[in-house]
Amino acid sequence: MSDTVILYGADGRPMKIHAVGWDAAKPSSAKDRVRAFNWTSSTDSINSLLATGGVGTMRARSREAVRNDPVAARSIDAFVANCIGTGIKPMPIVEDEDFRVEVNEAWSEWCYECDADGRADFYGLQALAVREIREGGEVFVRYRPRRLSDGLSVPLQVQLLEAEFCDSTKDQSLDGGNVVRAGVEYNAIGKRTAYWMFRQHPGDMISMGNFSSVPVPADLIIHAFQTVRAGQCRGVPSAAPILQHLWELRQFQDAELVRKKLAAMLCAFQTTPNPDMDILGAGSVATATDGVEIGSLEPGTLQLLPPGHDIRFSDPADVGGSYEAFMAQQLRTIATGVGLTTEQLSGDYSNVNYSSARAALMEFRKQMTQYQHQVVVHQICQPIWRKWFQSAVLSGRLAIPAGLDLRRASRVRWVTPGWDQVDPLKEVQASAAAIQAGIKSRDQVIAERGIDPEELDAEIARGLEREKGLGLKFEPHIDGELPESNEETSEEEGGSVYAL
Repeated sequence: MSDTVILYGADGRPMKIHAVGWDAAKPSSAKDRVRAFNWTSSTDSINSLLATGGVGTMRARSREAVRNDPVAARSIDAFVANCIGTGIKPMPIVEDEDFRVEVNEAWSEWCYECDADGRADFYGLQALAVREIREGGEVFVRYRPRRLSDGLSVPLQVQLLEAEFCDSTKDQSLDGGNVVRAGVEYNAIGKRTAYWMFRQHPGDMISMGNFSSVPVPADLIIHAFQTVRAGQCRGVPSAAPILQHLWELRQFQDAELVRKKLAAMLCAFQTTPNPDMDILGAGSVATATDGVEIGSLEPGTLQLLPPGHDIRFSDPADVGGSYEAFMAQQLRTIATGVGLTTEQLSGDYSNVNYSSARAALMEFRKQMTQYQHQVVVHQICQPIWRKWFQSAVLSGRLAIPAGLDLRRASRVRWVTPGWDQVDPLKEVQASAAAIQAGIKSRDQVIAERGIDPEELDAEIARGLEREKGLGLKFEPHIDGELPESNEETSEEEGGSVYAL
């Protein structure tokens, strides 16, 4: 009864026999031994696996792959470009129109001075944060409050810290009941209270020998990563499932490249019973440092060989005509592992038609919008917005109108960049029909394209006023019809809007 589990009582007698309903849960037996050979599994929690599973080594290998493997580097670039684009932007939804304009102006000004390192604006920090999460598994964002005398529009900046800054070796119980797990400190009710951080990156030369970590209050730190299991305390690189696959594929490609180089060379090996005679010419024979004779051939040479001498040419084995199909299958596997389509990973769209491209992009966009909301907006954008808004009010940069509290005044939608559409005309027609049928509002359709409706309307009004002043007149289609569809053009399609 190899497919059953028998429960025994205290007296040793069998109590109940349960049939195993899943093949994957069946115990290994003589019949199953070949199929389940070396199939081991763990019941450890995600945090125990992170503590004992060498996440530091995995992170280092992920970073090495991105540095040196073009496929790994492309997987990060493509994901960040699709996730962030030109930025996931806030759209305040406070009722007071004048205050809304003031908030937009204050935010736009702060966006260019928010980076404590001075290297990017807020949307550049978004892209860098997602890159760190994908490559290193997580990113830490530290609030940097500033003095009013520093001259910033709002006395606040943010600084991105790599995952290595948090001391993952810190595991201990503290006085007072707090517990530190992989560098994250929790209180008695499981709330994060501090992060144990190194003062410098542990990999920097200047920090060699200075490996002491200090607690930084949790309200000064944002810890962002993609959560894959409940209660997870640290992040895992996105390429974790396919890192070994990438490494072995690189070795295979290197070996194939060397084989091709050898096959392209005319390599000859001379064999002779007389070591003192050069079969390619009279006189002494050139030798390498290990004593192996080295001959040479020139184009157009007709060489007569003495009796008993022979020349053998190298003939490296070929992998056959399956190389291209094999590599295509490997790219499909890697693309699946990192959450991209094969075409996005390879950059090859030669075998794509309209239907297959649309089906693949629809599935990809569902996963991407989920990531944008759960990771980027919820974990990074909204906390920074809340902290910025509080700092702007406390510093006097913003004055909340009478009748509004802080929560209502700071309400915001986060608008993602619009998607490129395979057939933009069909999308425009569908959006127009949705507005006419009352299914969507015009503002909603515009926001889904990654555009602020108020900014668009103001821009249209300015343009009409300028055209009027210059005596210009641009007529729309008299019959109100749009030109025929062209599937090969590409314009913006709807993005996503997240209201918080």
